[in-house]
Amino acid sequence: MSAAVGLLVVGDVVTDVVARHTGPLAPGTDTAARITTLPGGAGANAASWAARCGAPAVRMLGRAGRDSAGWHATELRRHGVEPRLSVDPGLPTGTVIALVDGADGAERTFLTDSGASVALTPADWDEDLLAGVAHVHLSGYLCFTPGGRELTALVAASAHARGATLSVDPASTGFIERLGVDVFRSAIRPADLILPNAAEARLLTGAADPARAAGELSAVHGTAVVTLGPGGALVARDGGPAARVPAVPADPVDTTGAGDAFTGAYLAAWLGGAEPVAAARAGCAAAAVAVGTVGGRPPPDRLRPPGQDQP
Repeated sequence: MSAAVGLLVVGDVVTDVVARHTGPLAPGTDTAARITTLPGGAGANAASWAARCGAPAVRMLGRAGRDSAGWHATELRRHGVEPRLSVDPGLPTGTVIALVDGADGAERTFLTDSGASVALTPADWDEDLLAGVAHVHLSGYLCFTPGGRELTALVAASAHARGATLSVDPASTGFIERLGVDVFRSAIRPADLILPNAAEARLLTGAADPARAAGELSAVHGTAVVTLGPGGALVARDGGPAARVPAVPADPVDTTGAGDAFTGAYLAAWLGGAEPVAAARAGCAAAAVAVGTVGGRPPPDRLRPPGQDQP
């Protein structure tokens, strides 16, 4: 690893609308729910958790709309992240509505309007973003647009040229299926570390067994860490057998962002010198905290809706 210690996250920043309901959805009428508006996005969440878990000099490159870019920048700073947000002149900030079923282990279903979050292109890139950076983490959402794939290739080449390592979170099975597995895998090929969940690992490899999928992915990327929700995580290196890391017991309130918490804590521990299995333990501990918190960011910050905290 280079003498630099910082972390750069390139990815999505969105506004999350989390609706927690305890009864079945009632078509054509009202379903009682507790609804909260929060900052989110896989990339921004992971950056926030990494900073909270001790990663030094965390920087975030993303894109937001004029409607709430200031609020998102403020919330990133609140969590210790240096925001580098491009403001889109036409598109609004991406919005995700998370329907959280309180009667089913706090499992969630997403309705996504990507908005400006997937409009990042090479025009948003600046080599100075890599100053002091030892590792770059990419949100897989970048790969679902042509401009994002161009940016992914540019960032990967720039990072490796400076001696920085690279990781990727595949982000979404639905988007990968629509794009095509081969196109997606080609886009993320430069990554030294891949952090999929079990469904993403199965989709990317065709292997039904997550442990086998982890091994196959690690043969390509060097290290693969597959999250299993309440089953913990699997860590595989260089095509070898996967080591299982147990989950930390938790009472789930909202599973939104649990994978992002795992990623952020893993990267913070790894940048601090931990081996992958130990870093995965840190990730599982953070995920246990995350599922007991509404939204995808670290607690206990008291967050305000967009428009109430503009710089």
